[in-house]
Amino acid sequence: MPTDLRSRKRLATRQGISNAATRLFLERGFDQVTVDEIAAAADVGRMTVFNHFPRKEDMFFDRDEEGREILREALRERDPRVAPIETLRLLAHRLVSERSPFVEFSAVSQGFIETIEGSETLKARARAIRDELAQVVMVALSECAGREPADPAAHLAAGLLLATWTVAFIQAHHTFRQSRDTEEAKAVFLAIVDKGTAALEAAMAGTPYA
Repeated sequence: MPTDLRSRKRLATRQGISNAATRLFLERGFDQVTVDEIAAAADVGRMTVFNHFPRKEDMFFDRDEEGREILREALRERDPRVAPIETLRLLAHRLVSERSPFVEFSAVSQGFIETIEGSETLKARARAIRDELAQVVMVALSECAGREPADPAAHLAAGLLLATWTVAFIQAHHTFRQSRDTEEAKAVFLAIVDKGTAALEAAMAGTPYA
């Protein structure tokens, strides 16, 4: 958390813009909201919005970098007795137990999912973020194993891991949409992560990742 006044004010401005944008997106749909309307709702100028968020969709996915750092940190600070792939499986369980907003399955999160589904721009950005996360995981896996960043085994492991988490995430939200049961949705998410991790460990047998 920044300690100097200028950094705190900048962070507060950014959060205010994000909160105003998110409220408008959820109320009216992403494509129906303009940057000028967001600026007015946040009581800042148009250029201030772009100073904090280069793209409109960045205001919706405003926790993207935080999510990337969680993945990096899990591998960077892992117990050396625990394999990298298992470390990421345990991370999924920890995020669920800590009620992380990244794995929230609730009425609130359904609003976010429905907003994404209603916008081709957001769907495209979500796909791009998934691919970018795979790159983050690939590099982090390679680093923790002392291999080159473009190690083919790390590339494969990262792709399979993101595919697993994506399926788990989608199915958990589908479960919540049908049952409105958060605990059931969490169980579905973790069951798919566990099953996918088992397959990933088999595929990566003989590598430093499993």
